Amino acid sequence: MKLRLTCAPAGLDVRAAFLGDKAPANVAFLRDYLAQPRVVPGLHAMWTGPEISCPIPSGHLTNPAPLPPENATLHPQPGDIVMAYVPARVWGGNPDPIYDIGVFYGPGARMFFPIGWLAGSVTAQVLPEDREALAAACNRIRRQGACEITFSLEP
Repeated sequence: MKLRLTCAPAGLDVRAAFLGDKAPANVAFLRDYLAQPRVVPGLHAMWTGPEISCPIPSGHLTNPAPLPPENATLHPQPGDIVMAYVPARVWGGNPDPIYDIGVFYGPGARMFFPIGWLAGSVTAQVLPEDREALAAACNRIRRQGACEITFSLEP
C-alpha cells in the first residue's frame, strides 16, 4: 500500500512508500486517518525550511491519541514524510493536540519550531522517481501560497 499526495493547482501528484517496519504506530495512525481520502490545508513552513506543512484539522480526528516518536529525525531529507505530534496546550496553550504531516522536498530541512526542536517521525518516503516532481510542485506552492493537498491510499 502506498500514500498518494495530490494538488492539481500545484501539479502535485506523487506516491510515497510507508515505513511500517520503522514507524509502526505512526504509519497505523496515518492509514487509519486515510481510510477515506482527506483534503488537508498545506502551506510552506517558515521555521523548518523546505517543507510543506499539512496540519490535520482537529475536526478530522475523533479520540486523538498521542503519537510516540519512531524513526525520529531532526533533519528530514528530501522526500521524507514526517509526522509531528505536539500534545495539547504545549504550543501556545492550544487546547487541541497538533498532528502535522510534513512533506519535505529539499536539502537543509530541520525540525525547529517556535517552541524549539521537536523530533518528528519519518513515516513514509516519496518514491525516488517522484522526487523531482515533488520538488517542482512544492516550489510552486511556496510561490503561490497556501493550498489543499489530498492524501489518499492506493494499492
